[in-house]
Amino acid sequence: MPEASASVPTSAQELDDLPLPTDLSAVKGWFHPADQVLFDWFLNRQRDREEPGDLLELGVYLGKSAIFMGGFLRPGETFTVCDLFDSPAPDDANSKEMNRSYATLTRRAFEANYRSFHDELPTVVQAPSSAITAHVRADSCRFVHIDASHLYEHVHADIAAARRLLRRDGIVVLDDFRAEHCPGVAAATWGAVATTGLKPLCITATKFYGTWGAYDEVHGELKAFLEGRDDMWHGAEEVAGQPMIRISGGKARMPAHPVSRHAAAVPGQAAEASGAASATSAQGKGAAQATAVKEPPGKPARRGGDNRRPKGRGLVSFLSRRS
Repeated sequence: MPEASASVPTSAQELDDLPLPTDLSAVKGWFHPADQVLFDWFLNRQRDREEPGDLLELGVYLGKSAIFMGGFLRPGETFTVCDLFDSPAPDDANSKEMNRSYATLTRRAFEANYRSFHDELPTVVQAPSSAITAHVRADSCRFVHIDASHLYEHVHADIAAARRLLRRDGIVVLDDFRAEHCPGVAAATWGAVATTGLKPLCITATKFYGTWGAYDEVHGELKAFLEGRDDMWHGAEEVAGQPMIRISGGKARMPAHPVSRHAAAVPGQAAEASGAASATSAQGKGAAQATAVKEPPGKPARRGGDNRRPKGRGLVSFLSRRS
């Protein structure tokens, strides 16, 4: 199996020049509270049931969801992330989309963000997501998050790769499956439901959650979990013979976050970080309970175009907004 690409050399001075996040909400990205709750629930359920397997994310942007997922990595497991970062796109259509939206963002910003919350980086594959099966073993993953290309052909291939890489009862999550600027993601997602046996467990405003494995037990437990919350509406919708759950989580309370090593640098955040760390420690890696961490007001502008590179307007613009 080919090795993943080595980390881009980063000097201490270069890291000092990057804005270092004091909490997860300071990391730019599109990871809404309802999806944080669901990631937390699925990953905690796997931990509690001692389900073996690795973690995988295709398309990382600046690392917001990857940082969150990294808190659920257990000894002996591997977390792999795959993104083009500043490598050239693999085809003309993809390159055109990338140059329009994500031209100059680099891997260095992702690594600095991730190291702000975790001691070790995940395994980084700097390549198109089509290369992921050469770096991750078949039947090795328990949770796969797909947030890479928006082009139908690429998403179709990413879903096929996820099916090959997931263990029997693993969970796959697809981003942007219902966004108007991403019809290819919708076509590939529902096509997989119609033709590959992918069973839809639930959907939010931005993400699809499904499995090719056992359905009834996880669906029933998820339904019971949602019935016990007063901050997330849910309803049932029959899809492909399965009672898929629709979720509206605009008022969802976020679960505990990984704690940034830079939190104490901001007056008033040290105590909050300490409290969050204690809550996380008490429940293992990750927690289903809400904390006082708040997202910044407003919603980040949705990006257009494709995403074999991370999503953004470039490192220069990103840094100027954070200075």
